[in-house]
Formats: sequence, C-alpha cells, structure tokens
Amino acid sequence: MTALGNDVRDDQAFARERAEQAAGSLDELFARQFDEHFPRLHGLFRTLYGDRDDGREALADVVTLAAASWNSRPLELRARDEQREADPSWFESQQMLGGVCYVDRYAGGLAGIREQIPYFQELGLTYLHLMPLFESPEGNSDGGYAVSSYRRVNPELGTMEELAGLAADLRVAGISLVVDFIFNHTSNEHEWAKRAVAGDEGFEDFYLIFPDRTMPDAYERTVREIFPDDHPGAFVRLDDGRWIWATFYHFQWDLNYANPAVFRAMAGEMLFLANQGVEILRMDAVAFIWKRLGTACESLPEAHLLLQAFNAVLRMAAPSLLFKSEAIVHPDEVIQYISPEECQLSYNPLQMALTWEALATRDARLLQKALDERHALPPGTAWVNYVRSHDDIGWTFADEDAATLGIDGYPHRRFLNDFYVGRFPGTFARGVPFQENPKTGDARVTGTTASLAGIEAGDDGGEDRVILAHALALSTGGIPLLYLGDEVAQLNDYSYADHPDTAADSRWVHRPRRPDKAYERRRDASTSAGRVYSRLTGLIAARRSVPEFAGNDLIPFHTPHPSVVGFQRPGGDPGADRILVLANVADDLVLIDPVVFSGFARDASDVVTGAGRDLRAGLSLPAHGFAWLRVTPRP
Repeated sequence: MTALGNDVRDDQAFARERAEQAAGSLDELFARQFDEHFPRLHGLFRTLYGDRDDGREALADVVTLAAASWNSRPLELRARDEQREADPSWFESQQMLGGVCYVDRYAGGLAGIREQIPYFQELGLTYLHLMPLFESPEGNSDGGYAVSSYRRVNPELGTMEELAGLAADLRVAGISLVVDFIFNHTSNEHEWAKRAVAGDEGFEDFYLIFPDRTMPDAYERTVREIFPDDHPGAFVRLDDGRWIWATFYHFQWDLNYANPAVFRAMAGEMLFLANQGVEILRMDAVAFIWKRLGTACESLPEAHLLLQAFNAVLRMAAPSLLFKSEAIVHPDEVIQYISPEECQLSYNPLQMALTWEALATRDARLLQKALDERHALPPGTAWVNYVRSHDDIGWTFADEDAATLGIDGYPHRRFLNDFYVGRFPGTFARGVPFQENPKTGDARVTGTTASLAGIEAGDDGGEDRVILAHALALSTGGIPLLYLGDEVAQLNDYSYADHPDTAADSRWVHRPRRPDKAYERRRDASTSAGRVYSRLTGLIAARRSVPEFAGNDLIPFHTPHPSVVGFQRPGGDPGADRILVLANVADDLVLIDPVVFSGFARDASDVVTGAGRDLRAGLSLPAHGFAWLRVTPRP
C-alpha cells in the first residue's frame, strides 16, 4: 500500500501500467484523454485522500475502471462525444427546451415514454428528465430518491435494456436523456448498505456508522434537522443499537466519501449510466456529500473537490456527459457549484422562488435585484430555469438582498407560505404546505403551476400568471424546463392523501398522473388547457427563432415601476439589436413613459406577434403582461 506522491508523473505511470495490465492496452483516444485529465484528477485525489496509505492504489483503480468503461462504450456514444466536443456550447442554444416527468405517472412505463416521443417533438423538447426510475424500496421511497440499485430499473417501469433503447430513440429525435443520480445516499436496501451493516470486508466504511451516541451527538450540535417529521436529528438507530447517518428519511443512508472505495464505486455507477446513453446526470443533494465534525456538513470545500474529481474521470471515459447541480441553498452557495470543471448546469432556484414571490407581492424589485446581481455564470455553463419542479418551493432568497429593499426575511417567508397555501385573505393560490415545522414556523409550498397561479381558484388572472412565469423562464437564458402537464394547466391532485404510501408527503399533490383529458383539449381554445397550451407553445416557437436568447448574458433594464422587471438580451456587437424583456407582475395595467426608451431607436418589433412598436409612444403592459421587443441601441 502506497500513498500518493507529489510527483504526478510517477503516479501517472503507475496508474497507466495498472490500467494496461487490466485492459491489455490503452485505446489511443482514451490514452490522450487520460494524459489530459490525469494531472487534475491526481491533484484532487491527493487533496481528498493523500493522507491514506491506499491513496495511490485507489487512484489507479479508478483509472482502470475508466479504461474498461471506455473500451465498452458504444460507438454511437463515442460519436456523440465527438459531436459535443465540436460544439461545446450546445446546451446554451435558444433551441433548448427541457421537460421533466415521473415515468409511471406520465406514461405508465418506459414503453409509454417511448410512445410519447412524437408529442415531445411537437412540444419542441431537446432535453427529457425522467424522475428517479431505479430500483427502490416498496412503499415510501421518497419518490424514488431512496435508490437500491443504480444499475436496475424499477421493474414496474421496465428494464435497463429498455432505458438504453429509449435513450437511443431520444437521440435520434434530438432529445438528450437526463436522469437523477442520487449522490448523497442510498436506500437501506442497497447491497452496499446490507453488506456494511453486516460488517462485510470492504463495505464497513461505505456509510457512517457509530457504536453509540457519542459521535452522533457531537455532529448534531452543528448540523440542521432536515425532515423532523420522519426522525429527529441526522442519525437513525439500527436494529443492533448502532447509529447511522441519515440526513433525509430514515431509510436513506448517507455515503462516506472520505473512503476512496466509495468514490470508485460511485464513479463506476456514473460510467455505467453514461454507457447506457444518459447524457446529463442530475446530481442530487450535492451540498451534503462531505461531513466534518464541528461544521454544518453542507457545502464544504471537499464537496466541490469531489464533483471536480468525478468530472475528471468522466472526461476520460464519457466526455460528453454533463452534471447538473441540485443545490437548494443560499444563492452564494448555489453559484459555487457551477463551473465547466464541476457542474456545467444548475437549477436556478432563486429565480423560480422570486418569480412566485413577485406574483404574490405584485412587486418585482427582489426578482429584479436577483437578475441584476445574481444571474451571471462562468463561461461554458448554463442555468436550468423552471417555474416549478417535482419538489417543494422554498424561499431561498438572500436575507441581505431583501434587507436592502426594507424586507425582513423571516416574516416575509411566513407571509409567502400563508399566501400560497390559502391562508392569506384574498389569495389566488391553492397550494399545500410541506414539512411544516411548528417549532420554527418553517414550511415550504407544494402545488402545480395552475393551482398556485390561480386557475384552480377561478381567478381571472390565473392563466396570465402561468404564461408570465414561463415567459420569464424562457427569456432569461440557459435551458427552460417544463414540468410536463403544466403546459395544459394541470391542477393539484388531492387524492394523494388517500394512499398510505403518499399521504404523509404533500409533494404528491403536484405530481398528478398525466392529464389525458387536458391533452385532448389542448387545441380547444374554449378551455384553460387549450389557451395555456396555445400561448405557451407560441412563446416556445418565438424563442427558438431569436438567437439573442442563447447563453445567459443579461443587461439590466430598469423602469420607475416596482411591479415591472426588465432586462436586455444582447446580440453580438455592442451596437447590434437586443431583445428587451419587460414583465408586469401587478394586477393593473402599467404605462411606461417614452423617456424610459430613449436609449433605443424609435422602431421596435414584438418577437412574439411580429407587430411593430413605436417607442416614442411609450409602452403599456397589461396586468400580468410581458413584452419581448427587438430594439436597436442608439449610437
């Protein structure tokens, strides 16, 4: 057993020799990728595992694994690697559109998803995120986020062979397959978990297991309680009296990434999925993956180093695969996960939450501040912008940002929760609270877009709010993501409370089954489904034709009206046309004075309708209205 040395060349030669012994010889392309990325991987491994006697062998094992995975990578996926290398900014295109759904609830199984490909093409999808579909415990499995195998599909949905076939069909249709990679934990039924509890050699250290409460009590002095309704603290007791780390549900056991054997094992699962045709891995709960006594055990530096190290491995053996960060934390922490070497994509929880905040308050200033100051990303990365997801809405804005506008964060969050769960007088929303903590007053909100926006309540502005929220997600750059069914105004499904497996988790209220009748009415303009579908697909088509919507760059644009959020999407040259986006979150019409547009030539055009606009006349924005205008800056 040998520790990693300071001379990367010696360790590189050792790793290459080990890989060649296992593979016979290294493929020329892999050898080139290995030479390019090994030094970075070596440095990361040395930081993470350099004090271990088995560090050098562990790194060589990872390289050997990557070489074997490359040798088995299908030729069509190697062709995809070359295609992505030739167009590395492919995911920043204005042609991108994402969709997300649960396989069983939307289509019954993988075969049903395959049957929906023509509809996905009709909608314009280029990115399809299938919610957790791997083997998991029966009953409550946290919606599949308690994974029991990364290599077996839930048999009720299909098989791994079907998933690989679906990925191939989606590629032909121009759609990239996205799946969840449950990164922080496994279920207690995973083979690794069973072997760890049994004390099998090589698995004892896959999880964080302690003989008594001494260490759990020490950790719990500084870590927060995530799901108090399920269990107190961060640990659960095993049948034999020992304690195991479980940040989330009691059946989800946290992996111990301080053990390089866990790194190797998880790299193997990623590479396996990459070779099935998965193009993007949604990295679940990335903020929690490293533990250190005396800290909150969230967003520690080692979490970032781990993501970078996994990226280096993937660049060797599946170079086109991307990571998408799921970090619902303070905005300053969210941005830290986003880089070409870490997570190339990231959810944009701040914009999502503040869109709903603006609609409730009829005040766009906090959203405007976020777009002005917190939207920029490093080159080679992109936001995934969404109106709502499978998860709850948490009010993740920065209290310091709110304070600059005279807003006290704690009572403001209480107001937003009350507003969206129907407790505030005159609210248009019909949401349901999730994980309400009576001790702290903390809660989050669940509900479909249509139910939160007022359609369920019969509010006259409901449909306009749905379109306005999506118009913002479609115009701020990156990849806009639709929760499938929202495009036909699906409502909450309260029957979740009648089923024992879902009754305790109110998030199932906004995970209804595919609304077949609403889809049948999507061409009927006399229905909410038809009107929302027609308006939303018109916006999608308009976006695809506007090259300025590619990328993430925004230029702030302010008006005197607190209810109006504004920004510009620049073109190429400084004097080139821009797209001016304006959105009114108020319940009343807003008239914008012509002087506001004095920096532009008088003639503008609406990119949605094609109509011309004379900016000398100012602009009227109806209640919950917006405009995408092509404008020319004055010299």
